[in-house]
Amino acid sequence: MTYSTDAALQRLIDQQFPAAKAAGCFSPLAGLTGLTGVVMIGQQRILARREAPQPIPFVSRRREYQLLKRFAASGLVPQVIGRNQHWLLLEWLDGEVLDEKQFAARIDQLVRLLGQLHHQPLSGYRLQLLPLLESYWQQCQQRNCQWLRALRRLQQRGEPRPLRIAPLHMDVHAGNLLQCGSRLRLIDWEYAADGDIALELAAITAANPLNAAQCATLVRQYAADNQIDADVLHRQMRRWQPWLRLLMASWYQLRAEQSGDPHLYQAAADAWLAV
Repeated sequence: MTYSTDAALQRLIDQQFPAAKAAGCFSPLAGLTGLTGVVMIGQQRILARREAPQPIPFVSRRREYQLLKRFAASGLVPQVIGRNQHWLLLEWLDGEVLDEKQFAARIDQLVRLLGQLHHQPLSGYRLQLLPLLESYWQQCQQRNCQWLRALRRLQQRGEPRPLRIAPLHMDVHAGNLLQCGSRLRLIDWEYAADGDIALELAAITAANPLNAAQCATLVRQYAADNQIDADVLHRQMRRWQPWLRLLMASWYQLRAEQSGDPHLYQAAADAWLAV
């Protein structure tokens, strides 16, 4: 289904495409946040990402814009077209979104892609999970003792000392990977920031249905390619796992409360079982 663009998006389109005669048509894309769509300007497709009307901790189109501009020369990110207070316009990448089976079959490609990303200069935006988890606790209305106990345990423990700090994507899953010809591309960079490489790998194994052998292959190949002891990397990933479990449950809880979506409430309930 397509919709007329809102006034703020149309102003940005007019600014970036002054020769365009017709208004753009906006088509929402599937996703858990519902903030992204495709705009047709003549025959050209543009990706439009809206600023969240309700705050989501760490998500900011301004930060995303600046990070993508910083990495533009790397060829790893979609090119930025323009931004205003409400919208971010990006290059549309033509490719096939991976399914779960394809994701598992492309671990070699994924490891190479992660290696390229993790060797880029730092973005200047540091990801710290403890303040992020505390923000979710403060923003949610439906809190419970289990959540508080888990948060306090992590507050007392403190974040693991990073193994290696690098730019991270932090939302690597099948739906955010495109097969563009022979090349694998990452999309949806709204959670990207600088952090521990082991946190990225732990998030990938937590968010994707990989079996034990596939996880071991991912860790072993990444360690070999990046000159890290695989056992050391695996131990560091385990240190991050309780942090990620609480982060995932907190994210689903907040998005369920903001949207009222019963599917997100069920996802939150399932995630809390693992905390």
